[in-house]
Amino acid sequence: MRNLGTTIVTGGASGLGAATAKGIDREGGTPVVLDRRHPENGMAFEEVDLGDRYAVEKAVSRVVERHGRIDAVVNAAGVDACGTLGEVAADDWERVIAVNLLGTVAVTRAALPHLKDSGGAIVNCASTLGLKALSDATAYCASKFGVVGFTRALAAELAGRVGVTLLVPGGMRTAFFDDRPDRYRPGPDADLNDPDDVASTVLFALRQPRGCEVREMVVCPSNETSWP
Repeated sequence: MRNLGTTIVTGGASGLGAATAKGIDREGGTPVVLDRRHPENGMAFEEVDLGDRYAVEKAVSRVVERHGRIDAVVNAAGVDACGTLGEVAADDWERVIAVNLLGTVAVTRAALPHLKDSGGAIVNCASTLGLKALSDATAYCASKFGVVGFTRALAAELAGRVGVTLLVPGGMRTAFFDDRPDRYRPGPDADLNDPDDVASTVLFALRQPRGCEVREMVVCPSNETSWP
């Protein structure tokens, strides 16, 4: 099985990223959180705006300087801007693309030489809204459809050298929905997954031995409305 080793986790200060970082730590790996906020558990941390490619490149370089290697990357960071295309400010719309899609690409590109050296693995977090489009979610759908296409192409490009897994999660009980208008929040009876349960599937993918790849995982509540 692959060694978890030093694993970069973007968005590791909250939600799925935090649950994944805790799982890696619990199983003997060294999670390094890339986020704008400090993780509450005191894990290794690099403060970075994932929408800034140059800042991402510097942050990944610091990870290598401080930890000596990179064995895996989990791109779990994500933001949203709900509303119709005419309602969402252009800067807010483009911020979603910058963090969710271009941030995923920037971290992956910066870490890739080190992952090739370690024979490591990448897990990119898309969404069920990367497979099924909904109204008032043009920015999020565009970003997550992009992550799906990027990850599938990357898996073909890196076959036999670096493991690549596409994670497609459904709704989870996280703070992701907290700042939304009420009409864009899950209802009180919504069926949502515990992020710890989804994180366990990330660790499953990362643990696979070289040559045995989990290419894609859809992990959603049994009553998920945005899939299939």
